[in-house]
Amino acid sequence: MNQTFTGTGSQQAVQDRTIMKNVYLWMTAGLFLTAVVAWGFAGSPFFASYIRNPLLMFGVIIAELILVFRLSRNIGNMTVGAAVVSFGAYAALNGINLSAIFYVYQLGTIVNAFFSTAALFGFMSLWAVTTKRDLSGMGHYLMMGLIGLIIASLVNMFLRSSGMDYLISFAGVILFTGLTAYDTQKINMMSRSMSHSVNEEGFMKLSILGALTLYLDFINMFMFLLRLLGRRD
Repeated sequence: MNQTFTGTGSQQAVQDRTIMKNVYLWMTAGLFLTAVVAWGFAGSPFFASYIRNPLLMFGVIIAELILVFRLSRNIGNMTVGAAVVSFGAYAALNGINLSAIFYVYQLGTIVNAFFSTAALFGFMSLWAVTTKRDLSGMGHYLMMGLIGLIIASLVNMFLRSSGMDYLISFAGVILFTGLTAYDTQKINMMSRSMSHSVNEEGFMKLSILGALTLYLDFINMFMFLLRLLGRRD
């Protein structure tokens, strides 16, 4: 979130326009697109070939990483149209990637995990924008936790320990619960200070960048919670 956008075009905008509101709208649109693509792809004739082809799945993951890196690092140099298309493309590709959950888990488990994630995400977001506590000091510890979680997940790919998988899933839910609060407060503070001081292009770019951040928090929280709830599937 360290890009700087300047301009005067938005100074005549209505006072109820906020980046935070737009962030939630874009995040919801991204989640909806991901869900529709995942459901549609899981019922398509290409689904069976996809889940049996590790190279194809790996290719989708690489494409997602490229899009995330491009949006996170270069959105300041992109047009609004390119940013919108990149965010939409990432959400769609993530839907293809997440379609595999319909092969692994029962539909009821997926629905329960989604609504549980939505409730937890909503609670933490509400708390983050209403609390007077400064959460900025959590950033360093959350980043350390994220690195540790990635390392533990890579190690368990070789160990294949069910006990360790449970601990990783539980830690993942806790970590992304914390990240949801941290990122929400950070975006909300940016929204308060910049919503009426950037031009329309900067407003849209910051909204998409914030939406991507919270979208990633939601998806990761959902996946770790799904692993916890779906251990019996």
